[in-house]
Amino acid sequence: MGAMPQEIEGVTALLENPVRKIIGMRTYTTGTINGINAVVVFSRWGKVAASATVVTLIHVFNITDLIFTGVAGAIDPTLNIGDIVIAKRLYQHDMDARPLMQQFEIPLLGKTFFECDTDELEKVKNTISPLVVNNMLKNNIDAAILAEFNITTPNLHIGDIASGDQFFATNEQKLNLHNKLPTILCVEMEGAAVAQVCFEHKIPFIIIRTISDTADEQSHVDFPKFIEKVSSKYSVCIIEHLLS
Repeated sequence: MGAMPQEIEGVTALLENPVRKIIGMRTYTTGTINGINAVVVFSRWGKVAASATVVTLIHVFNITDLIFTGVAGAIDPTLNIGDIVIAKRLYQHDMDARPLMQQFEIPLLGKTFFECDTDELEKVKNTISPLVVNNMLKNNIDAAILAEFNITTPNLHIGDIASGDQFFATNEQKLNLHNKLPTILCVEMEGAAVAQVCFEHKIPFIIIRTISDTADEQSHVDFPKFIEKVSSKYSVCIIEHLLS
């Protein structure tokens, strides 16, 4: 599952014997990848769109695991464009029901974050790490594109991600989030909502993000090009190896 069409086109192409079904303005494509039954879908942007898509995946397609790939803006200054972040914990940074409950707490669940399964996280880490160390991800990208986005040695990070219905495009937004949630590595618009739905349905999930920008005034520069030329290729390589 991805929040942009470019993020899932390459993965959809991996499917053998693809069958498409349209539900709720979304195209779900089923088939097999390396002999494993799979369904691929573009969820659209934001928490509501992502949640609706996951519910359909669970109740119509009976998924047993969910992998979400896409891009994110860096909050932690040690992250670089082209780095990969696997979510350990996911927060909804725009959830605020104070004074009824503490900031970021999800009503009725008593949780301020959703945590990925430890075993699932370790499995994904062990799959992606060799791809990074051996430059398999970087080697899929044209040298001119790597130079354009100043990608030299991509790194893999495991940590906290924040989600909300807001595109970060100023340093003020970035610093404000960092002050409230100092452990956050990056920010995006769907992951924590996906995690909540999966938590409520007891579905294992993993959220994998490629850093596309620095979540500040430069975050809009060549965003579509980065997704098409870099992150989408990362996703294909990662999914191929996870489903093997």
